[in-house]
Amino acid sequence: MKKTHLLALVVIAIAISIVMATAGDASVYVSFKEAKELAADGDLRKVHVVGRLPHDAQKNIVGMQYNPTLDPNYFAFMLVDTNHVQQQVVYYNPKPQDFDKSEQVVITGNMRNDIFVADKILLKCPSKYVEKEVKGATASIN
Repeated sequence: MKKTHLLALVVIAIAISIVMATAGDASVYVSFKEAKELAADGDLRKVHVVGRLPHDAQKNIVGMQYNPTLDPNYFAFMLVDTNHVQQQVVYYNPKPQDFDKSEQVVITGNMRNDIFVADKILLKCPSKYVEKEVKGATASIN
């Protein structure tokens, strides 16, 4: 075999191993019900859950627990998924900035003992994409 053929085979083998490694680490979007079923079957791979934060009549987030003076790396909250199933979520890191302003949340993690343990939290806050009204910014021609 020529050296170029050997080099091409090595490059192909490396490319295949990279694809296999990234495919094995990919997570899927599921509901809390599906996450519970996966955990019950012993499948502990990471999954994504999309949901909204429940609010009370005063627009406060229901079920949020965070006390940085006691434990800055414990943050718990309730999340309602797309199937309207409410679940407690625990995040062993500080509370993300602007969490209170977020409308939609994407969490990555898995179920453990009827609690969803999140490794990552992605906040989707549409208010920062809405164009803010600027008063007195328009010029008038007299």
